[in-house]
Amino acid sequence: MNICVVGTGYVGLVTGACLADLGNRVICVDRDAVKVGKLRNGVVPIYEPGLEDVVNRNVAAGRLEFTTCLRYGADNSDIIFIAVGTPSLPDGDVDLSWVKAAAEEIGHCITGYRIIVNKSTVPVGTQKMVTEIIRESLSGDCDFDVVSNPEFLREGSAVYDTMHADRVVVGADSKRAAEVMAELYKPLGCPVMITDPESAEMIKYASNAFLATKITFINEIANLCERLGGDVAEVARGMGLDSRISGKCLRAGIGFGGSCFPKDTRGMVMMGKKAGYSFEILNSVIKVNDRQKLKPVEKLKDALEDPDGSTVGILGLAFKPGTDDMREAPSIDIIKAVQGLGGRVKAYDPAAMPNAEKVLEDVRFCSNPYEALEGADAALLLTEWEEFRRLDLNKVKGLMRRPVFIDGRNVFDAGRMTGLGFRYYCVGRRDCGCCRHY
Repeated sequence: MNICVVGTGYVGLVTGACLADLGNRVICVDRDAVKVGKLRNGVVPIYEPGLEDVVNRNVAAGRLEFTTCLRYGADNSDIIFIAVGTPSLPDGDVDLSWVKAAAEEIGHCITGYRIIVNKSTVPVGTQKMVTEIIRESLSGDCDFDVVSNPEFLREGSAVYDTMHADRVVVGADSKRAAEVMAELYKPLGCPVMITDPESAEMIKYASNAFLATKITFINEIANLCERLGGDVAEVARGMGLDSRISGKCLRAGIGFGGSCFPKDTRGMVMMGKKAGYSFEILNSVIKVNDRQKLKPVEKLKDALEDPDGSTVGILGLAFKPGTDDMREAPSIDIIKAVQGLGGRVKAYDPAAMPNAEKVLEDVRFCSNPYEALEGADAALLLTEWEEFRRLDLNKVKGLMRRPVFIDGRNVFDAGRMTGLGFRYYCVGRRDCGCCRHY
């Protein structure tokens, strides 16, 4: 099939590249001429494992191209994906300005039947809004359908998630459009769920809100374990063996971040507010997650008593491993809080430091984890990169001024760390410095 993808961010670029890898001809459109130039030259502007290989393979095969001209993309495609950003507004509502602009421009460009696909995460009712915008923007009499086809990608494994999808959700009012979309995704070999547009839009938000709630719940259990006893890892394992629950998203830590969960939980609360409904569970999830981000700072104050003048080594800046994304990363709030207490910060991340430099001030960015920990009064592990699991811990202890290690992701074994001489703090596990009940 001939496909146009509007937007070359995480969702747009991964979607376009993977659809090309399935044998389709794909034209990716972006207003950013610099980004388009880089992509044409084989330079992928985001860190995503496997993506560069997929992009370059399909560009070389002539199935994938990049342009700044939407009319060119619209003229040479049967399906047009809208995959632009939908960031949060200050009040938590979803900013649809880029979606509206894309829909209007598509309306100006199409001259024959096209299927327009909302791939961006958008509130319930957006399919109808986009339909109306395109209808009002048409320069002639032209038939089209708008469908909702939300993405379910995880940063750090987006290519794999696309090619090995659990399911594809298509919300369509038109049988014709639904059949084309089902055929497009047939090579993936996964279930294609055809539903109404409103349900498809809600499925995306409900899925992310549920996962955010699950993460927040296990963090609350971890906090209770620290007060009453028990090991949150064992509790999570026991819970996860129940097939109704499963062990996914049951790892305690310092809360969720990134471009999806924070934005989508706030967006769903605002959807409820507009509909006259108070979404109390999600209000609590947001509140608890904001508090959980600062748990390492509480443990730092407990360990050092007065962090003023101390040097703190930060291991990991991205909101999760496998990505360079700093959007709403817990590390931002944590580092600013440490600095607010008078601490000096050194930091290392395998991928995210160029992006971190744009949002953090007065941080010394280091070339490796050992440099970040040399002379440190405390180490804070904030992102569970595999590189950190392989650290020479004896070397780490020898480099640090004080052997205080705060593990915000429960990477290391508490018994081993204390045996090596660290004052080890983790999240809700036995035998660590944060558990005062023993």
